[in-house]
Amino acid sequence: MPVISKSFDLEKVEWRKVTDPSCKEFCVDFEYSLLGYDLPSGRLDMLLRYGKGGHCRRHRHIASTVTLVLEGEQFLTELLPNGSTKNIHRKKGDYALATADAHPHDEHGGEDGGTIMLSMTAVDGLLFEYFDENMANGWTLSIQEFIDSWDKGVIHGNVAALSH
Repeated sequence: MPVISKSFDLEKVEWRKVTDPSCKEFCVDFEYSLLGYDLPSGRLDMLLRYGKGGHCRRHRHIASTVTLVLEGEQFLTELLPNGSTKNIHRKKGDYALATADAHPHDEHGGEDGGTIMLSMTAVDGLLFEYFDENMANGWTLSIQEFIDSWDKGVIHGNVAALSH
């Protein structure tokens, strides 16, 4: 089980910034840090940090996901199958456990940003499914793709759309 960082000290981990200026609906702007992973069990642990006004790209979790808010806040707007939405607000110290195959959602930090830890278990190796602004043209991201991008020290391809 490779460990990338033995600490989740937010001042010591390596952060990688993700932006997507092609998204016109909201400002895709966040940072992530890979903590560790175990390919045989399908597990990946990471940190995600939003600055003021930064969002993830619209996505859904295919993997079962534990979320722990370390600093600030996390806001989610889930897009439900009947066309309605559900708003979720988490504060520092809040814990959540989502089953695999979650609803698509938009996500961002609070007024002063936010930092979360994610621990994901993906039986088939797939972590996320991303969507364009029209909820079409979806694509997935696997643990292996995430690790390969991290190891190369670059953000490329679908990995550029990383989010929680």
